[in-house]
Amino acid sequence: MISNDASDAREARLFRNNRSQAVRIPADFELPGDRVLIRRDGHRLILEPVPVGDILDFLAAMDPLPEDDAFPDVDQDLPALKNIDL
Repeated sequence: MISNDASDAREARLFRNNRSQAVRIPADFELPGDRVLIRRDGHRLILEPVPVGDILDFLAAMDPLPEDDAFPDVDQDLPALKNIDL
C-alpha cells in the first residue's frame, strides 16, 4: 500500500552514473525486483515496480539458450519402458 502522507517523505541523494542521473533509495523504501516504471506527474517523478506478468510473459522475455547449451538426451541409454497393468 502506497501512502501519500508527508510524514513518509525522506530525502535521498542524487548521483551521476555515466550520462544518467540516479537516486539512492533508502532501504526502507526499497522496491522489489530490478526494474521500475518511471513517470512524471507535474514536477514529480513517480517510481513504481514493474508489474509481474504471467509465465508466458516471463518465457517470452528470456533469451534463448545457446546451441551448445542444449539439453542432452537423458533417455538415450535407458531400456524401453515396460507396460504395467494397474
